[in-house]
Amino acid sequence: MNIGVIFAGGVGSRMHSKDVPKQFLEIHNKPIIIHTLEYFERNDEIDAVVISCVEEWIPFLEKLLYKYRIEKVKKVVRGGATGQLSIYNGLRAAKEVAGDEKSIVLIHDGVRPLISEELLSANIESVKKYGSAITSGIVKETIVIVGEDGMVEQVPSREKSRVAKAPQSFWLDDILEAHGKALSDGVENAIDSCTLMKSYGYRLHMVDGPYENIKITTPDDFYTMRAILDARENEQIYGLSSSGKD
Repeated sequence: MNIGVIFAGGVGSRMHSKDVPKQFLEIHNKPIIIHTLEYFERNDEIDAVVISCVEEWIPFLEKLLYKYRIEKVKKVVRGGATGQLSIYNGLRAAKEVAGDEKSIVLIHDGVRPLISEELLSANIESVKKYGSAITSGIVKETIVIVGEDGMVEQVPSREKSRVAKAPQSFWLDDILEAHGKALSDGVENAIDSCTLMKSYGYRLHMVDGPYENIKITTPDDFYTMRAILDARENEQIYGLSSSGKD
């Protein structure tokens, strides 16, 4: 099976939304998380989806799933105290759905909606071939590594540098094993699955994704997403020739 594990456990403190977690804010008359889930719903290779959600908002999410006919979601579970623990809850739910069937999980942020069905398929193919898929973004500016004294210690090659994004995809049993080791070692707040898997010796394969694959975390991100969706709908922009005429 190929299972989407969607993390929707954040409360949006950096978004400054007082009443509604960021994943439920609406853009183009649709909650951000629904924009995300629709890509998993439409991709024929995705067999099931589980969601790890802020506990008190689970009933609200379930109503949204019904309203927008998101039918691949098989389980909605409560989030944990950290992002890592929320993902772990989602992975355990994915294991219940998969049973003994060897399965791939695509771990994704509910507030990262600017993806594509093709990207999901590329993640699945990469896991089958390499055992993992870390969606990446091309770096457009120079990255430097800075020491505690503020001095630049290293300037990595821009051509070889990438920004790790999502989905981050693995064989389900592999990522569950890594989470088990982390919890045994007292690690409960790994920054992401990529970091966790690398720290336990797993080889990671990068899959380049769309540059606009941003995480909607701040008000600036919210307005950026809205502008991108506006542009996608505007045929006068995407239909222009290089001369500026149809």
